Amino acid sequence: MQEVQEGELIFIAKSLMRGGVLFSLLFITFLSIESASAQSITFLRIGTGSTAGTYYPIGTLIASVISNPPGSRPCEAGGSCGVPGLIATAQTTHGSVANIHGVANGSFDTALAQSDMVAAAYNGQGIFRKNDPVTSLRVIANLYPEDIHLVVRREANINSVGDLKGKRVSIDVPGSGTRENAKQILKAYGLSIKDIDAVTADPDKAVTLMLQDSLDAFFFVAGYPVTAVSELADAEKIELLPIEGEVAKKFLADHPYYSASEIPADTYLDLRTVPTLAVTTQWIVSADMSEELVYEMTRALWHPENRHLLDRGHAKGKLILPETALKGVGIPVHPGAERYYREVRVLTD
Repeated sequence: MQEVQEGELIFIAKSLMRGGVLFSLLFITFLSIESASAQSITFLRIGTGSTAGTYYPIGTLIASVISNPPGSRPCEAGGSCGVPGLIATAQTTHGSVANIHGVANGSFDTALAQSDMVAAAYNGQGIFRKNDPVTSLRVIANLYPEDIHLVVRREANINSVGDLKGKRVSIDVPGSGTRENAKQILKAYGLSIKDIDAVTADPDKAVTLMLQDSLDAFFFVAGYPVTAVSELADAEKIELLPIEGEVAKKFLADHPYYSASEIPADTYLDLRTVPTLAVTTQWIVSADMSEELVYEMTRALWHPENRHLLDRGHAKGKLILPETALKGVGIPVHPGAERYYREVRVLTD
C-alpha cells in the first residue's frame, strides 16, 4: 500500500514552476480544490492470476468495486461507493501459491487464492510443509467456486484420468494452485508426475500448444467460463474429462476443502455437462493490514449500490454473496472484516 500526501503534491507543483508559470498556476489551483481528498490517496495491489483465467477479471472487478479515487462523484449521487481515497489495481501472477507468498512478504496488499492452498499455507501442510506456517494470513471473504477443468485434446484418445499415462499433460506452472491440485488428482488415480510427460505451461501457453497439437491435456482450476477453455472449444479441439465415481468420492472424503461440482452443458461450445471437483476462491490479506481499511473494503464489497457491478461484471460475480462470505473459511477472518460481518449479522457467535 502506498499513500500520496499533500506535501508530495506541493513538491511536484514547485518543480513544475520551472517549466511554465501558467501551467504551475493551474496545477496549484487544482491542488487547492482537491487538497482535502488528496491528503491521503491509498494505492492497493491485488494479486490475481493469468489473464486467461478467472482471477484476473474478478480481481479487476473487485478493484473497481472498492476503489473511490479523489474527485469521484459521491455514492449517494450515483457515483463510486468504494473506500474514499482508495485506488486498487489487479496484477497478473502465477496464481494461488505465488499470491499467498506475495501477501506474506508484502509484494501484494491483498490477493485471491484457493481455499485449500490458503488452509495448507496457514497450517504448514501440503506444498507448504517444508516452510514455517504462514500464520499471518487472514481472510476478507469467501467468493465463488473454482472448478477443476481437465481439458483433453479430442484426437488424443483420452477417455479417463488413467489414460493420461504417457501423455503430454500440462500441470501449470510452479506457484499455481492448479499444479498442486493436478498432483493430488493424479495421485488419487494411481499416477504420479513420472507417469506422464509433464509439461510446465500456464493456461495461455497451454492453449497455444493445444492449437499446435503439441499437448494432449492440461489441468486448469478456475471459475467457469474461462477464456482459455472457451477458445479451444470454439476451435472444436477439446473435450472436458469427468472426475467422478468411487475414486472421486474417496478423494472428497480425504480432502475436505474440495466439493463435488459440475460444469453445465453449453458453458463451452458443444460440450456436455461434466461432473468434476471444486474448491473455492478466497480474498486474503495480511493480519498486519489496518483494521479500519479492511473494514471499509469489506463494507464496499457488499455495499448494496455495488451489487449491480458484481452481477454484471463477470459470470462468477453473481455468486459473490454476503451469505456465503464465510463459507468454507478455515483460517481466521481479518478483524476489520469480522467487525463488518458482526454489524450485518452474517457472523453472530
